Amino acid sequence: MSDIKVIIPAFNEADSIALVIKALPKSVSEVIVVNNNSSDNTVKNAEAVGATVLTEQRKGYGYACLCGLDYVASQSKQPEIIVFIDGDFSDYPEELDKVVAPILNENIDFVVGARRKNLREEGSMTPQQVFGNWLATFLMRLFFGATFTDLGPFRAIKYEKLKELNMEDKTYGWTVEMQLKVLKKKMTYTEVPVRYKRRIGVSKVSGTVKGSIFAGIKILGWIFKYSIK
Repeated sequence: MSDIKVIIPAFNEADSIALVIKALPKSVSEVIVVNNNSSDNTVKNAEAVGATVLTEQRKGYGYACLCGLDYVASQSKQPEIIVFIDGDFSDYPEELDKVVAPILNENIDFVVGARRKNLREEGSMTPQQVFGNWLATFLMRLFFGATFTDLGPFRAIKYEKLKELNMEDKTYGWTVEMQLKVLKKKMTYTEVPVRYKRRIGVSKVSGTVKGSIFAGIKILGWIFKYSIK
């Protein structure tokens, strides 16, 4: 049985966080929720369904993920696989076994849950999200010959490989940084089609003009940085 830990960054996801945790398969050994300055009952609701809850007061998706990884690194027993998923219940957590299958069965290093159009609920991704994903993956194909079609947040990676990536982005660029570093280090990767639905609550990134602009700048910045290295 593989040791799989799930990291969920969460900012004001009180209405959805317990639903996400309860829907995860029993194959998960620990669910780690990183409370990223929530002002609602995110912490209480996550603890009520058995999650380990950490606090990262510096706001940012990357900060929350790095906090979760610091906690994992401090444990005496290291996991084989780390899975990242959002706390808004837009993904289908029960599909985790499908996302980790290429790692377990084919020895793939990294898997992205790809939100294919035919599997997405209408309105689950904003037009700016759809365009941003298209542009980012087009540029990765152009510069690096990548086959990624999505920057989906539902993803799995071998823990030992994740450590090699030396992740550093603190905010919106976390997902694209991971994919670019996987490409640079010539790790094996694949995508698994996953379903996607409207999130519970309002997105902190794509739900605001400011968030969309900053995310776009961050993502393009990482791509151009790596294209000239």
